[in-house]
Amino acid sequence: MYVNGEASSKANSDPEVDAENSTGLVVLNGDLITGENTFLHNSTKYLDAVVAPLVHRGMSWANTYGNHDSDFNISRQGIFEQESKYSLSRTKNMVSSSDAGVSNYYLPVYGNDSAVPEFLLWFFDSRGGNYFQQSSSSSKSVPQPNWVAQSVVDWFTETRSALEKRHNRVVPSVAFVHIPVNAMAAFQAQGVDTHRDPGINDDNPLAQQGSASGQGDVSGAVFTYNGQDIPFMQALLDTKGLKAVFSGHDHGDDWCFRWDSKLKGMNLTGNGLDLCFDRRSGYGGYGSWTRGSRQVVLRKGKDDVQTWVRLEDGSISGKVTLNGTYGQDSYPSVKA
Repeated sequence: MYVNGEASSKANSDPEVDAENSTGLVVLNGDLITGENTFLHNSTKYLDAVVAPLVHRGMSWANTYGNHDSDFNISRQGIFEQESKYSLSRTKNMVSSSDAGVSNYYLPVYGNDSAVPEFLLWFFDSRGGNYFQQSSSSSKSVPQPNWVAQSVVDWFTETRSALEKRHNRVVPSVAFVHIPVNAMAAFQAQGVDTHRDPGINDDNPLAQQGSASGQGDVSGAVFTYNGQDIPFMQALLDTKGLKAVFSGHDHGDDWCFRWDSKLKGMNLTGNGLDLCFDRRSGYGGYGSWTRGSRQVVLRKGKDDVQTWVRLEDGSISGKVTLNGTYGQDSYPSVKA
């Protein structure tokens, strides 16, 4: 989303929210605040501007945190503490290890008359950015790893198994993580089809977990990809009933793809998991693409996921159905 950003401090999500007024939960999938532009004394207060349109409408939300939510003057933990003051916030912190980040948790979604969840929503913190109030020997900020930590992967696999045992069935699920995994980069490298995988594809190559340039006062490459996200990707593939994973981070991408093969340069083989980008909704950060937000519709008893981008002007872009034939079906191409 970004407030306190380079372009404007306005988080102009009102048109998208009003156009999708039946939304049950809003997910803000990271980069809520341009942390490198903040001052220590009030950095987390910008969260109030981010969630104001939702508070005004009485809408619940759940967040992941992104790399820009962590810098010398701002921390994920500080944002979480500010966010926890709101009764409408569903964001949690279920992994306590120091290397895990903050926004790692799940939310069960219940039907009107069911004691067993109809769906599970998983949220993962891909970390990144710079450590809070830490400086290097050269008086620069200290970069934080930008992939889902092993401690989180362990928690995920253990919790997933425990939930399946508790409910005596596989509960369908979707997941949210700010920085996309390597599979999305590998797919993009072989070519995104404008009709089978409709969406803007202007951030090419995309920025993935495990690879990062410096943020704020840090310049140059700080992390080089060497498979850091493989345990996380394997855990996603091993999750029965996981329908789709949604990421942000790359402002110029908003396509989906079906990971159903072994992609070039990877050892993992996809099993039909759908991976999607969101759409940038805020006015900070880079790029002039039309702002919008991705809508995700889960329906009880249905195997598919319906999704589209609601643009700021009220129009719909890239409407697709993530089902058994996604990646083969043809859709209208998307304009930026």
